[in-house]
Amino acid sequence: MTFPTSSPGPDGRAEPFPFLIAEIGSVHDGSYGNAVKLIETAARCGADAVKFQTHIAEAETLTDAPAPAYFTGEPRFAYFKRTAFSREQWAGLKAACASAGVTFLSSPFSIEAVDLLEAIGAGAYKIPSGEVTNLPLLERVAATGKPALLSSGMSSWAELDAAVAVLRRGGPLMVMQCSSAYPCPPERVGLNVIGEMRIRYGVPVGFSDHSTGPAAALAAVALGARTVEKHLTFSRLMYGSDAANAMEPADFAALARQLDEVRRMLAHPVDKDDLEPYGEMKRVFEKSIVASRPLAAGAVLAAGDLAFKKPGDGIPVSEHRAVIGRRLRRAVPRDHKFSEADFA
Repeated sequence: MTFPTSSPGPDGRAEPFPFLIAEIGSVHDGSYGNAVKLIETAARCGADAVKFQTHIAEAETLTDAPAPAYFTGEPRFAYFKRTAFSREQWAGLKAACASAGVTFLSSPFSIEAVDLLEAIGAGAYKIPSGEVTNLPLLERVAATGKPALLSSGMSSWAELDAAVAVLRRGGPLMVMQCSSAYPCPPERVGLNVIGEMRIRYGVPVGFSDHSTGPAAALAAVALGARTVEKHLTFSRLMYGSDAANAMEPADFAALARQLDEVRRMLAHPVDKDDLEPYGEMKRVFEKSIVASRPLAAGAVLAAGDLAFKKPGDGIPVSEHRAVIGRRLRRAVPRDHKFSEADFA
């Protein structure tokens, strides 16, 4: 499977396009079994990759760090500690992704997390929005030389510029438009930023979607996003920080199908001058020039002698001015469909 920041193919795009990432995050709630089942579910739903979050509580947060407003179920440190996986479990999840035919991804939230992911052979990294200004972490990721997807949810252009400058020293880079709002309302999606990022950085651009429906993702791909990341959960009723704002499997599978339709649309540009597919439709729906009344042989046609009626297999209505002033070779009845043989 080609990673979305790799070199484009002959058509100018990397394949598959768009690349769909199922963001599992911590919705597994620390259950290794749930994490494996979420991988399998994502694959069945049509995801190209599955992304986790690699938290090492002691390395990334103080014990009294505040929790975000959308999840206050337990202290942040305790939550990260409780839901963390061991190195062996991370290796097992990576293997489960390989078995399911999806790419393994994870967001590291500390340099130690990068070291752990390197130890299990992670092939790429997703930089979460909250780590954009953590330049030492970005330097560690760049040092791996592996592809990186940079989220932008809570960063200014200046902050993104600095992050991009660091990550350019490493492997292939993709910048992802994102709005750190849970859930993200339409007014804050920021589809305009996709094009601005492409121009500003000259790299592939993706879209990390925190809205609840499919509209933003579909629009983003139509505007050029190569990658879509969408949260996935078994149920939005599950406990945890991500489930309430995630897609359930049926909706995620529907999004995957819709994105595949967009993929096919983008892969087949239409030439508006190629009318061959519309030959029969033009005959049925367009109109020809006909006589508005009976006309005698030798009559010189005036505008009032013409009417315009279906089908469109005679002289096209667009040529009506060229017909005015021509002389009839023979008499014609009302509704006669004109042809060149009628004129002297």
